[in-house]
Amino acid sequence: MIDLKAARKEPDYFRAALARRGAAQDFDDLLAVDASWRELVDQVDRLRSQKRPKGAPTAEQIEELKRLKEELRVAEEALDTAAAHRRQLLDTIPNLPHPTAPAGGEDEGEVVRTWGEIPVFPFTPKDHLELASRTGWVDMKRGARLSGARFAYRVGDVALAEQALYRFVLDRVISKGFTYLLPPVLVNERSMYGTGYLPTDESNLYRLDKDELYLSGTSEVALGGFHMDERLEAHELPARYTAFSTNFRREAGSAGKDTRGMFRVHQFDKVEMFVFCLPEQSEQIHDEILAYEEEIVQALGLPYRVVNIAVGDLGNPAAKKYDIEAWFPSQERYREVTSCSNTTDYQARRLNTRVRRESGTEFLHTVNGTGITARALLAVMENFQNEHGVVAVPEVLQQYGAPATLGKRG
Repeated sequence: MIDLKAARKEPDYFRAALARRGAAQDFDDLLAVDASWRELVDQVDRLRSQKRPKGAPTAEQIEELKRLKEELRVAEEALDTAAAHRRQLLDTIPNLPHPTAPAGGEDEGEVVRTWGEIPVFPFTPKDHLELASRTGWVDMKRGARLSGARFAYRVGDVALAEQALYRFVLDRVISKGFTYLLPPVLVNERSMYGTGYLPTDESNLYRLDKDELYLSGTSEVALGGFHMDERLEAHELPARYTAFSTNFRREAGSAGKDTRGMFRVHQFDKVEMFVFCLPEQSEQIHDEILAYEEEIVQALGLPYRVVNIAVGDLGNPAAKKYDIEAWFPSQERYREVTSCSNTTDYQARRLNTRVRRESGTEFLHTVNGTGITARALLAVMENFQNEHGVVAVPEVLQQYGAPATLGKRG
């Protein structure tokens, strides 16, 4: 959530920043209800401090006490209403965008740079569903028969290559100083709220009502929750963590989008990076995580571009976000394979995670980024195929158990 104390002191700055995200009116509503809430707090405190008269009260005093009791009841109800409205606005107002996040909405991000040569094929390239053989394939039909639409089996060599992808990326990320965690994938409402996925993204979440738990859509939730309600020491930061987990998303609102294959599915695996840091460190660490992601995609040999995401396409927690989009020949366009976000102190305030400094405690900053998902393997399959439907697997994956090729053999 935003820093309300700072917002009271610099309302024009906050209003102008949030106007870029279409939230200026919500911000003004927040200031108004906050002012009302503070007045009501003072009123309730004053009424509660009224002391009963010593000895037996007179008839006039009894009437006055009744009046004060009723006035307190009305004030407390008004305070509860104001507090609920104040909390609702605080929960939904997005983070302030970084000044360098470009204006605009989806598909209006700024291309920062490109890398690699887009392959030119003397044949019509196949997508990942067509690149199938007796030695391995992606099976959506059997996945749908088992679990419904947008679930997938990965079979044989394709499954081995995907597992090698995660192992390769984990080793690369751990070598950068990240501590590896295997987290729970069932998480509570508090952690979902703390990382910013509640209340605004609830339609995309799977909830187990009987247990009051959610299936996590990303291990960012578990990594952020690792230090929830804790006070870290300045010398412990930055604290870098990485995790591998299976994730679940309803993909609400994506009807008709990427319905073919496993580009957009309800269950997927991912390596995630997450950093707790001092406020003055977060911009540099954001750039570092982007550099790690680029190293990984370059090691796979995938042509890609880096996009600075426009403010209208940022999730609520992010102040700034970069996507890496790999080239997909069958679609003849770049598609997202990784992202990384600087959430500044937005998540830390909701998670109640602070750092002790000589001047006292303050909220730290958090930065997160995708290590890899199976989308990168889909890009590998499409970019490194030949006319016979055989895919040359990058050597870095062969070192982790992937076969040298995917597709026809012998």
